[in-house]
Amino acid sequence: MTFLVTGATGSVGRHVVAHLLEAGHRVRALTRDPSRARLPEGAEVVQGDLSRAESLVPALEGVEGVHLIDAADSAYAPLQNGAEIVAALRDAGVRRVTLLSGWSPGTLEAAVTGSDLAWTHVQPTEFMANALAWAEPVRTRGVIEEPFAATRTAMVHEADIGAVIATALTEDGHEGHSYGLTGPELLDVPAKVRILSEAIGREIAFRELTVDEMRERYRAQGVPEHMIEFQIEVFGNVPEGAYQVTPTVEQVTGRPPRTFARWAAEHAGAFSPGRGA
Repeated sequence: MTFLVTGATGSVGRHVVAHLLEAGHRVRALTRDPSRARLPEGAEVVQGDLSRAESLVPALEGVEGVHLIDAADSAYAPLQNGAEIVAALRDAGVRRVTLLSGWSPGTLEAAVTGSDLAWTHVQPTEFMANALAWAEPVRTRGVIEEPFAATRTAMVHEADIGAVIATALTEDGHEGHSYGLTGPELLDVPAKVRILSEAIGREIAFRELTVDEMRERYRAQGVPEHMIEFQIEVFGNVPEGAYQVTPTVEQVTGRPPRTFARWAAEHAGAFSPGRGA
């Protein structure tokens, strides 16, 4: 069987590609710029863009399963051509689809879940890879500055997301399910800072930002307003117990989810002086 992975060069897509290859499947990886893909050997890298459904047609030849991501650009704006994408999949004879949600709903989720495709919807909580945003200030100043210090979330390792997606694409029994994915533990920001400090072997300071400071900093970094407000909505002033650990990763893959300590050890070099992320 051949599987097409869209968003193949992203933090999750790379793991989907790797898991499928390790399982012995043929993998076609879709990216806007194949020259920059740097994907594992064995992946067939092809050019295409989900925002242009017609560009998918050559990549879908002979494909039985497709992993989709609902993101039209680097700012994670939702796709507005969901119906066209689903029509292209059906015309190509695709039978099975996984969908990774973006920041906000677009047209793709409704088009996929309303179709006759065997779909699985994957909805992770906060990615552990988001912590790479702290790499530069840790390397240069030894500090992490974030708002909402007390909010406890169950960050999920991107490799676990990829494993769930690869399993749902290749095994029966996942059709029609929406999977909320978390890591194995609830951690507030100071706890995450302590774990990173242990991983890199040096103390990292922490300062809590006010909401106004957060807005000012994110705007200066060019973060779109809708993403700033999304961050405030999901991490600010949340009710006690709003975030919970789910058993889904282990139920789907048969393995317990990876811890943030493991992620931090794997990425410690990105936080070391003189190194890049």
